[in-house]
Amino acid sequence: MKKILVTGGAGFLGSHLCDRLIAQGHQVVCLDSFFTGNERNVAGLVGHPAFTLMRHDVVDAVRIDGLDEIYNLACPASPVHYQYDPIHTMKTSVLGALNMLELARATGAKVFQASTSEVYGDPTVHPQPEAYWGNVNTIGIRSCYDEGKRAAETLFFDYQRAHSLKIKVVRIFNTYGPRMAADDGRVVSNFIVQALRGEDLTVYGDGSQTRSFCYADDLVEGFMRLMNSDDAVTGPINMGNPGEFTMIELAERVLRLTGSKSKLIFMPLPQDDPKQRQPDITRAKSVLGWEPKVALEQGLEKTIAYFRTVLAK
Repeated sequence: MKKILVTGGAGFLGSHLCDRLIAQGHQVVCLDSFFTGNERNVAGLVGHPAFTLMRHDVVDAVRIDGLDEIYNLACPASPVHYQYDPIHTMKTSVLGALNMLELARATGAKVFQASTSEVYGDPTVHPQPEAYWGNVNTIGIRSCYDEGKRAAETLFFDYQRAHSLKIKVVRIFNTYGPRMAADDGRVVSNFIVQALRGEDLTVYGDGSQTRSFCYADDLVEGFMRLMNSDDAVTGPINMGNPGEFTMIELAERVLRLTGSKSKLIFMPLPQDDPKQRQPDITRAKSVLGWEPKVALEQGLEKTIAYFRTVLAK
């Protein structure tokens, strides 16, 4: 049994990770500021003898003794939320990473950083391999998130070189599944919620831009494989589903699976919104033996079922 800290543990992905770790018999400390996380996501774990829930913001240092592993997932990940307070978003990424690295240094824990495909910006290389340095706007409205995550990666590798820390860095591509927030502004939740409410589906741009969608369970499996890999495997490693879909294709699938008669309406493309996003997961396959198993159709059905329950309350 390990003692494991999960920051952002009451969030969409963090809560699924906490579930898996508890199921494996580990002791889990779930730390969350509840800016985007929700106690509802971990309600099934509260009261479990191996689970501790802490309300804390990673911007502020914290001391927790006896840790074996730290998963640093704390940061709003949707544009609606990370642009709400961009300065705090940047502080969450940079100071949060710094605080978790110092905690790992103090406790000897292995530390995992949830980075993002947003470090690639609006890519000119397709699909995106880890060796690609990106095409980014350092001063745009998305930069608080993109640049914060890039700086966090820098800190992780500098700490590894300076202090021999055991680090793991993953770059997450678009992920979806149960426990997404209905108002988080990401395209899968937007389309599903709008379809279930009988509202028009909002498509930005002409709908030809592409994304690759990975189901949450697949991603969490990848996280754990990376954390349990040899210490020489530091990353960064892309994790996502290489299946590529246009926004129009996604909208049409959601309409069919929900049985909605909603129409599509088109709005201007937001600033710096990438035209293409698809992971090259060659490294994850070869080093971790990982690739997604859940097809988009199957994952959408589970996510739609979740939102039907949420919206019925």
